[in-house]
Amino acid sequence: MKKSVLWYKLEKINRGDIMYKIRTYNKIAKEGINKFDKQLFSVTEDGKNVDALLLRSAKLKSDDIEDTIKVIARAGAGVNNIPVNECSQKGIVVLNTPGANANAVKELVVAGLLMAARDISGAIIYAKTLKGEKSQVPVLVEKNKSRFKGSELAGKKLGVIGLGAIGIMIANSASSLHMDVIGYDPYLSVKSAWGLSRRIKRADNLDELFENCDYLTIHVPLIDATKDMINSESIKKMKKGMKILNFSRGGLVNNSDILKAIDSGKVEQYITDFPSDELLNVDGITCIPHLGASTNESEINCAIMATKQISEFLLHGNIVNSVNMPNCLVNRTSDYRITIVHLNNPDILTKLSTIIGDEKLNISNLSTHIKGEYGYTIYDINSQVNEDILQKLNKITGVLSTRLLK
Repeated sequence: MKKSVLWYKLEKINRGDIMYKIRTYNKIAKEGINKFDKQLFSVTEDGKNVDALLLRSAKLKSDDIEDTIKVIARAGAGVNNIPVNECSQKGIVVLNTPGANANAVKELVVAGLLMAARDISGAIIYAKTLKGEKSQVPVLVEKNKSRFKGSELAGKKLGVIGLGAIGIMIANSASSLHMDVIGYDPYLSVKSAWGLSRRIKRADNLDELFENCDYLTIHVPLIDATKDMINSESIKKMKKGMKILNFSRGGLVNNSDILKAIDSGKVEQYITDFPSDELLNVDGITCIPHLGASTNESEINCAIMATKQISEFLLHGNIVNSVNMPNCLVNRTSDYRITIVHLNNPDILTKLSTIIGDEKLNISNLSTHIKGEYGYTIYDINSQVNEDILQKLNKITGVLSTRLLK
């Protein structure tokens, strides 16, 4: 019997009294939690021996990752709070929800552009000081408003580093504000390219953005290759008076170098969603308390997406939006499905198939997907399968985890 694997249309499966246990960290929107079928899943905030973890910004420690865990989902895009490498070595699939919070971040970045251009926050603070001046308030306003005179965004050049779900939305929105937008992303996907306005120019390298833009906004993950990507060397290449926005991760910008650039006037404004002690109360630096995805709509969208992805993986073995394993959506063609997380070793598929063959199992479908050093293989089996086959598969060098779905 063919079963749908469209992850956003989950199929209810009769599994008797078998239930998967999900542990949540942080406050996960109830609209997402309610997407778990209560006949198949139990959700707890402090349970043990769980099958999955669902979290937002909670920092996971090694002790939190029990041997029973099969999948971890982050209701958000960044996964720097999850020990991804450790999970990969244990065969645990790590998921995120790219795009679910994109609109929330985009809107805050647009607000950041306006704050960088007009010193809106400084003007608001000044206006508060006029309390008690009574009839003199209008006079003082007119006398001092020139202190906060800014510039318009229209006609200015904006460089967007990273053209993923968020970067594309920002590029398009800035273009609609009549900014001249230049984007840089060497890994731009075909899907992303289709969503990019034809008015957006593509840069071949970062230097094009540094040397030509008036504003710069960063939308890439924090990894070893991107840590401190905005530093003294890159700042030297920028136009004097550059305005930089960072709503991705604090570690993308070297704080010591940005402070020196602000002090020298090389960088006129730095707007960041990641406050740190040295950046607070510095003229030219505006710190926002990590509000990028903090909207009701964003939290609901992320929770719903994460819940559905966990359900699809636990029920069908399909992987959607994994950061450490290959994505895999395979129509289920039989009542028995074996899933295997393994290293991308050259002979491992032969060894897996040998065991399946020795068991004289009737394979209706076989699918293997690779991502870097990891692989994920699915066998759909028409004949009855016993649990003990997993023990044999687990003995193969390079096999990290196995499951039998029925």
